[in-house]
Amino acid sequence: MNSTPVIPEADQSLDVCGLHCPMPLLKAKLALNAMRAGAVLHVCATDAGSWDDFAAYITLSPHQMLHREARTEQFHYWIRKGA
Repeated sequence: MNSTPVIPEADQSLDVCGLHCPMPLLKAKLALNAMRAGAVLHVCATDAGSWDDFAAYITLSPHQMLHREARTEQFHYWIRKGA
């Protein structure tokens, strides 16, 4: 059995590395607003606070967190835009 997660293919990528709260989430919101429903946004951030920020935002939004992972000093999020 393969336990490696399947990383979704992104329609758009957003690099917010080096930016601090609240900029990673704000830039992701702007990017999502410009995308069509069902499209997938990949976000790469270095702000550790983004881990909780993105999780909280998703629970209050129509969007879906498809996958997220913490890599060495980077946090990656794959978000499907809701309707």
